[in-house]
Amino acid sequence: MQHAGVDEGGIVKVHGDYLVILRRGRLFTVRIGGNALAPVSAVDAFGPDIDPNGAWYDELLVSGDLVVVIGYSYARGGTELGLFRIDPAGGLTHRATYQLTSGDYYSSRNYASRLIGTRLIFYAPIYVDPEAEDPLENFPAIRRWAGPESEWRRTFNATRVYRPAGGVSLFDDLVLHTVTVCETAGEELDCQATALYGPDGRVFYVSPTSVYVWATQYSDWGLGDDDAPPRSVLYRMPLDGSAPTGLRVSGDPVDQLSFLESGDGHLNVLVAAEGAGEGMWGAEQKEGDLALLRVPLSTLGDGSRAARNEHYRDLPTPARGGGSALQNRYVGDWLLYGAGTGWGTPRPGGAPVYAVRWADTTPVAELSLPHAVDRIEAMGSGAVVIGTDGRDLHFSGVRLGPAARLAQRYTRAGASQGETRSHGFFYRPDGEDAGLLGLPIRGGDRPGYEHLRVGSASILFLRNRDFELTELGELTAAARYADDGCRASCADWYGNARPLFLRGRILALMGYELVEGAEDDGRLRELRRVDFGPNLTRLGIDGDWTFEETVGVGNSRYNCRSRGTYRFGVDGDSLAVRFRQDGECTIDRQTTSSAGEGSGAGRVGAMTVWFTVDTCRYTGIMQTADHIRGTMQCLVRLPGGVSTDVHGRWEARRGGS
Repeated sequence: MQHAGVDEGGIVKVHGDYLVILRRGRLFTVRIGGNALAPVSAVDAFGPDIDPNGAWYDELLVSGDLVVVIGYSYARGGTELGLFRIDPAGGLTHRATYQLTSGDYYSSRNYASRLIGTRLIFYAPIYVDPEAEDPLENFPAIRRWAGPESEWRRTFNATRVYRPAGGVSLFDDLVLHTVTVCETAGEELDCQATALYGPDGRVFYVSPTSVYVWATQYSDWGLGDDDAPPRSVLYRMPLDGSAPTGLRVSGDPVDQLSFLESGDGHLNVLVAAEGAGEGMWGAEQKEGDLALLRVPLSTLGDGSRAARNEHYRDLPTPARGGGSALQNRYVGDWLLYGAGTGWGTPRPGGAPVYAVRWADTTPVAELSLPHAVDRIEAMGSGAVVIGTDGRDLHFSGVRLGPAARLAQRYTRAGASQGETRSHGFFYRPDGEDAGLLGLPIRGGDRPGYEHLRVGSASILFLRNRDFELTELGELTAAARYADDGCRASCADWYGNARPLFLRGRILALMGYELVEGAEDDGRLRELRRVDFGPNLTRLGIDGDWTFEETVGVGNSRYNCRSRGTYRFGVDGDSLAVRFRQDGECTIDRQTTSSAGEGSGAGRVGAMTVWFTVDTCRYTGIMQTADHIRGTMQCLVRLPGGVSTDVHGRWEARRGGS
């Protein structure tokens, strides 16, 4: 995390004795308590009443017994929050789904959500549409999803919507930059938004006290310098709900890691002369000269003043070839930055990493490396710079004291890092300048964007002893899934592999696998592994299941409720079904019994079942090894000879007679 106590949305979290994992549109729990490593539960990461088409579910946070999945729906238009309860046995139950008005917030580097205590914090741009039929579409609002007609309610009042003192330009693509804070302690989400108008481009950063938004207009539309609106505005939006403050600024930050709200009452920001905000891949496109902006927080006011020249410190600018991307990180009293491969294909050669003390004018240190700067991470009192030379992967230690200097380097032949996200790296301190680090890796010539669909081959673990890096070993991936029944988030925007150091244990998350290792005489050996993924061969559905179904929901002429027993038989991917049921159906207000028995046939996928009984087609998703939930569609003949499709829901649990 960028700040202790400011949790960031990710793909894996810990809740007591369980890991909670978000993967390809589903939530999984794995028991780790009592030295266990065992799959427990799996549910869709969206509610039973949600159509996942056109939606992405990529972040989760855990607050008490509440699991929150953060997504974005292009079909429904807005940020989607799926709330789940996790019980003492690791079971997951959907509680509610909420939606926030929002434009697309996705970033190739940043995370959309934060958690401080029990408060969820979201940044979202709302792109202002002057021709919107409902003016509320242009303002922050929330609704609890109960279907397309669910009612929106405002999350703001007029005194919490702001504009810069200098006004806004008609030439801007106007955006309402919105920060929403939701209290999770109650039964219902209690959300309050603060919003301000500004130009389109944005980079946002969350400190323990505030959300900062750097909004940039990327064109003056041919206006002369005297008439052009300010190029950038820095907004500070305190988390206590007090009024935002602002400052006119120049340039564009690389990403959220370019910011540091330091304990001496200043904001420090690395800026490039030209940029493209922080929408998807915008952070990979920073160009031009670099500078360090350092301003007292007291300088921020109503947005009419500009940062003074003395607030900027010119910095050396890395030489960059086509497709290179800037990386930066604050480590202690230092800011480190350099240029690397990013999402592109590794290129031969090296690049310097620069180290600058952000609080004083000590000369900038330029440290030459034989590799690119693809990742910068804190490591004890110093840092490690990770990058490829187009063939091999290098880990260069950097000592940071009165001066910055290179320490020892470890090289892994024929490898490149397997994740571009900041959460892909994990360091466990074991003492002063001693610890263990882990990083997903794959083939050395593979482009960074491959993590979207190709899992990491393994996770490499290195031992750090006073900046001397030695290989402890690696834990490798084995399982592959040709069909996992994926219905949403079928590309890994936020990665799929993580090293985990937890309660003295060494774990590697790779796709649907968790592998545990143990240190033995200075080397890492595999202890065990578990496949927690969607796999009906492992879960097995042969045998008896009790079921309930309701058909004709919302249809005034036809409604049928039944309960009974399924007997499933699986042969390869073929499914045989026998059933016995009781219940009643109401057709044009005439009620009759639905009791009967019969058979059907279908097939099974990785985590999905499909079968047909008479004129009804069933689809079901495995929620756990003992629970299936799904939908159905039946062709029903009504009095008068009219045939119509009616829809319904069903669920089944293992057991019965």
